[in-house]
Amino acid sequence: MADGAPRVERDGMDGEGVVRITMVRAARRNALSREHLTQLLDAVTEVGDSDATGIVLAAEGPVFSAGHDFADVAGKPVAEVRSLLRLCTELMQTIQDVPQVVVARVHALATAAGCQLVASCDLAVAAESAGFAAPGGKGGWFCHTPMVAIARNVGRKRAMELALTGDVIDARTALDWGLVNRVVPDAELDAEVADLMSRATRGSRASKAWGKQTMYAQLDRPERDAYATAVEVMAAASQLDGAREGMSAFLEKRRPVWTD
Repeated sequence: MADGAPRVERDGMDGEGVVRITMVRAARRNALSREHLTQLLDAVTEVGDSDATGIVLAAEGPVFSAGHDFADVAGKPVAEVRSLLRLCTELMQTIQDVPQVVVARVHALATAAGCQLVASCDLAVAAESAGFAAPGGKGGWFCHTPMVAIARNVGRKRAMELALTGDVIDARTALDWGLVNRVVPDAELDAEVADLMSRATRGSRASKAWGKQTMYAQLDRPERDAYATAVEVMAAASQLDGAREGMSAFLEKRRPVWTD
């Protein structure tokens, strides 16, 4: 493993093939440097191509992630900054493109692109001590790209409050605003992540993978276009082995047997 590269391991919390990707650059506040973004992208892509059923995105240290490393930005030409932001965007989109369910395990502060990382995951569980912010609003470099993901999780007025004030919101506020799914005492974080992952990964893997990707495809489209997309995909998905088995099991009043 390269120095500072995320730790990738099968999660010991269950036997369902969940892989945990853990950021371990505590001394750098798990800042998303160009190198670290590349490492995370490689890790997510590799797990995405595997037989894993889910991915837990976690971190170690006093901060979940402080966002972009300003050393990659300060004094750099616009083309270099643009390529950095495109790399970050590729990671965020890959998290949503992989077939596995991706759950963010947020134990501490997540700011700027670190908050964007949480918002880009399918699901998120936060410890009570976690916090979230888009601090560019109170500085000199507005959080334009982080707000793409954050604004799609929270309402417009709340997104503007996060973006314009730059203030940290606590975990309970993040839950109320829709940025995370669960908030639990710090000692219960792993158990809650495991429980949510277990429930989110049951059923046909092929059906769920297609469902996840279609959800993202239709969420931000006008309702008519969203229905057009969903109708075509759902009709085609009825022919999947998992769909046929699920319906047969229901009609025959038996437990389904998933083969995918």
